[in-house]
Formats: sequence, structure tokens, C-alpha cells
Amino acid sequence: MAEQPRLKQRYLDEMKPTLVKEFGYGNVMQVPRLEKIVLNIGLGEALTNAKALDSASVDLQTITGQRPVITRAKKSISNFKIRDGNAIGMSVTLRGNRMYEFLDRLVSAALPRIRDFRGVPRNAFDGRGNYSLGVREQLIFPEIEYDRIDRIRGLQINFVTTAANDDEGRRLLELFGVPFTRN
Repeated sequence: MAEQPRLKQRYLDEMKPTLVKEFGYGNVMQVPRLEKIVLNIGLGEALTNAKALDSASVDLQTITGQRPVITRAKKSISNFKIRDGNAIGMSVTLRGNRMYEFLDRLVSAALPRIRDFRGVPRNAFDGRGNYSLGVREQLIFPEIEYDRIDRIRGLQINFVTTAANDDEGRRLLELFGVPFTRN
């Protein structure tokens, strides 16, 4: 059997008992866990530049190690010159070991590379323990080579947890090492 990712092992050995002690869960299945991480890139430019999809796809695949899915417009919007079915972005859903390995790389290698980084905002929770993080440029990931990109693109990273509320979700992500800003 392949070795488990470092963060997954840490979750099982240290973080789960810590969460049980802090929140007083009666059942081990109540302990919040990370369900999936979803990465999205919005590509409004894909309407005029056909190569934008290809280059964004290569970037996302390099970052995650998984092939992205093209997201299409659900309805036409004339002001944005979008027709129903146009390719307007791409996304990747990470689960299992790939998810833990991506989170490890994000927290230990990518986020510290942001210039003047003081932590990620604490208030980007949705009320159900899920967290959204916007990244302004894909260059913070060490896998991306600066010479090979055609354009700097931002991406959205969503952490989906089984936490019942924001406090539980925030504590779970803090234990995973996500650097939140100080109050």
C-alpha cells in the first residue's frame, strides 16, 4: 500500500483528538474533516482568445496533477457577449490523497511566496464551515515556470469541509496550517 500524505497522517493522529477535546464531540464521526478542494479559473478572455483555455488548462494541470474540466455558460448574457454553452472557465476537484498533498504544497510552499503576505482573510467562510480563497496569480506555485506562462491569471480555491459552522471549519483549517490573519 502506498504511503499516506503527511497532512492526512497528522489529521488522523493529532488533529482529530485535538478537535474532539476542543469541541466536545460525543461521536468520532462528528469531527469535521476536509471533504474536497475545488480550484476554479474564470476565463472570460476565452471568447476572443482560443489559446487561453489551453494555457490555463496546462497551468491548472501542473498545479494539481489532475486534468481540469471546462466549465460552460449556463445561459446567454448579451452584455458580456456570452452565448449558452460557451467555454468560460475550468475547474478541478481534488479529493483523497491528492487533496492533502495539494494543501500541503499550498500552505508550506505557495502561500509564503506571496509578496507582503500577512495571512489569508478570516472572514471568507460561508456559514457552513467552507472556506474560499482567491489567489491573484498562478506564479505563487513553485511548479509554474515564469517563462512558460502567457498571462497572469488568478484562481479561486474552495475548501469544502464537513464542519457544522464557521468556527469548527476555521479551527480545522488552522490545524492544517492555513495561515489566517491575526485579529
